[in-house]
Amino acid sequence: MQNDNLYYGENQNGENNINMNNVSQKIEAKVKKARSFVELSILNTSNSVKSLGRNERRVLVLYTGGTIGMVKNKDGVLVPQKGAFENLIRGYPQLHDIMSWRQRLSEPNFDTSFLVLPEAKELDMRISYKIIEYENLLDSSNMTEQEWIRIAEDIMKHYEEYDGFVVLHGTDTLSYTASALSFMFENIGKGIVLTGSQIPIFEPRSDGSDNLVSSLLIAGGLNIPEVTVFFGNKLYRGNRTRKISVNNLYAFNSPNCVPLVEVGIDFEVNKKAIFKPTVIERCHLHAKMSKNVGLLRIFPSISASVVRTFFQPPIEGVVLESYGAGNIPSNREDLFSEISAAVKRGMIVVNITQCTRGSVITPMYETGRLISECGVVSGYDMTPEAALTKLSYVLSKTELTYQEKVDMMVTNIRGELTNTSSIAIEDNTLIDALASSLNIQSPKKLIEVTEKVFSALLLYAIEHDDLRAVKKMLDMGADVNAQNSEGKTVLYEAILRGNMPIVEYLLKSGANVHLKTRCGETPLLTAIHKDDHTIISLLRQCGAHLASVDTKPVAEMLSLAARSGVVHKLESLRAAGSELNLPDEIGQTPLHKAVLCNNPAVVRYLLSQGVDKETKDILGFTPMDCAIKLELTNIIDMLK
Repeated sequence: MQNDNLYYGENQNGENNINMNNVSQKIEAKVKKARSFVELSILNTSNSVKSLGRNERRVLVLYTGGTIGMVKNKDGVLVPQKGAFENLIRGYPQLHDIMSWRQRLSEPNFDTSFLVLPEAKELDMRISYKIIEYENLLDSSNMTEQEWIRIAEDIMKHYEEYDGFVVLHGTDTLSYTASALSFMFENIGKGIVLTGSQIPIFEPRSDGSDNLVSSLLIAGGLNIPEVTVFFGNKLYRGNRTRKISVNNLYAFNSPNCVPLVEVGIDFEVNKKAIFKPTVIERCHLHAKMSKNVGLLRIFPSISASVVRTFFQPPIEGVVLESYGAGNIPSNREDLFSEISAAVKRGMIVVNITQCTRGSVITPMYETGRLISECGVVSGYDMTPEAALTKLSYVLSKTELTYQEKVDMMVTNIRGELTNTSSIAIEDNTLIDALASSLNIQSPKKLIEVTEKVFSALLLYAIEHDDLRAVKKMLDMGADVNAQNSEGKTVLYEAILRGNMPIVEYLLKSGANVHLKTRCGETPLLTAIHKDDHTIISLLRQCGAHLASVDTKPVAEMLSLAARSGVVHKLESLRAAGSELNLPDEIGQTPLHKAVLCNNPAVVRYLLSQGVDKETKDILGFTPMDCAIKLELTNIIDMLK
């Protein structure tokens, strides 16, 4: 082959052999140029990679349908128009910064399908987002459990690639979808925001633009690891929402749970209201929901035959909407008989109130006591949407016993109910002392001061390896995910100190492994810098990954380790899930670097991990080409 990028020819038997006579002066020049690239990269790379790129977050938007993307047809009727949504969005300056997008076109590997949100003063970061439009855009009235599963699977498919997710959805069944997704995503570590609009986004007067922009900023920048609903300037926990108005722009409410975020001039985040995980496990999708559930509302004069018919197979679970605090007529023995018989057959019956606000509580009246004695379990203050979808989720867990399913229904697993026995009692001693000694009258000011004091004290406890003090500060209300001016949380400090018990306790207290600093560093990258394989393993167990991290710093670390002969750094990167074939800006893999710097131990390690030996850099050289040119006999033997 007469190609000056290759050293190989073929002998008479068709076998590859090295033909040094084909090496031209051009190749000599290319090798020299390649060496200069390597030397330059060595000079420009420090031992600790600090420059991790722009402070950017990526959000995936799933456009499933709904009013938000509709346009008027020739008859003036609103209909979804295939392929129009993203093209129209690109023409709206409040939704897409075309100048910033054009400036990034020159960047290597920039995906032109992304849109760029204009800079927002509320967040010191840029949000880039990609829209995936569903083939069949649905009115939300046509949503079923199959659509819930599809949305969940689409998010899970891209879970590691993005910092957050937005689902554009019709409003009619949005609360059902939000509730279902909240249960299907187990141990979620990233934000999923559902939103829509009452007026299409392309109309002159619409709530769609504000809802979409705020949802993007929240999903990408506020790091609220829940399935939520944003509507009318408020972010609600998804499984606590209900649609309360057909024509009001403030169409949703959360009657028994405060908003997580209120959006005005600033983003007011209610950090104490955010639901935090208490186990060290990665996010898992339970992509099954039972169809055999029903919702039965008690009404005066309801007949026993209606109840009997409703409770027939294949129904496995029923949400019973009763009066007031959980009552049904006490003089209707026929109703109690039907309900009791259904429970004895193995049906799960959950009792919730018909009232918008309030809860099914310990029976205060004879009517409530009788239904409880039938084996009906309390749904506390769950909404009908949450109770129904939770029951569907629980019943699909066929590996559980009947009693385990019942226990799960009365347990607060996603913040969907307020069970008074699970409410933590905070110690307000320090807060009261601060308010008194500093004469703070404003509740908002007191929150700001206590957050800063608690964060400082929590950091002090970690710096002194005082686990007892860490526990005390968290019990008193310290925010485990509070970020300093660099964007670091206390988890970073615990990792730097290598204090495994504190790291583990922070993770069990809701420390988020996906939070990034201003320069894009994650806790996992910090653990890699420390070469702490135990903590790397723990973070990975909690779902930490490198997929959403800029590849440039990872490639730089791989390159530096390969050039310097630091095998344990390569092992740290591999343990963290890094691709050991990751090329740098000139297309050279760690194997190229190890060969060029004559590090046989690194070459041996990389080959043992199955790296690709045939990858070519931008000059067309494979690692073998480099080894031959440098006459590194021992490395040539390894590469053969």
